[in-house]
Amino acid sequence: MLNDQMRADDIVQEVFIKLFENLKNIHNKQSTQYWLLKTARNEILAFFRSTRNKKLYSNSVDLEVTEVESPDSLVEQIENRELSEIVLGELDLMNLEFREVFILGEYSGQSYKEIASILEIDEDLVKSRLYKARQKLINKISKLVE
Repeated sequence: MLNDQMRADDIVQEVFIKLFENLKNIHNKQSTQYWLLKTARNEILAFFRSTRNKKLYSNSVDLEVTEVESPDSLVEQIENRELSEIVLGELDLMNLEFREVFILGEYSGQSYKEIASILEIDEDLVKSRLYKARQKLINKISKLVE
């Protein structure tokens, strides 16, 4: 969500420090993943509230170094990166509500029920927001392919 590796590392470190400090207060160990996601989300939102730039993504994208195995895989890797940049750019233009649901669903692999619980919204609203976010991305990518 931050698209800045150093900032993300700092927030992850803060979240795990808080986990360590609150471990004795977490009675149900199965809810640790939920607690981590909720705390990470709160830390990210606190970061955005504390900065003047309230955008969810910065313009600089930290892309991994490309390993060349064959010319075909290089072309595929470049296309995947271009697609990733398009998706990140479009997510940057979406409202926070759509971005959060999309990132939690598509990148974190959370279920509708888990997303609803983390964001404290209705499960049907999660489905609606995820559908709308996907449609916006599909429309944008479709226009670029034409």
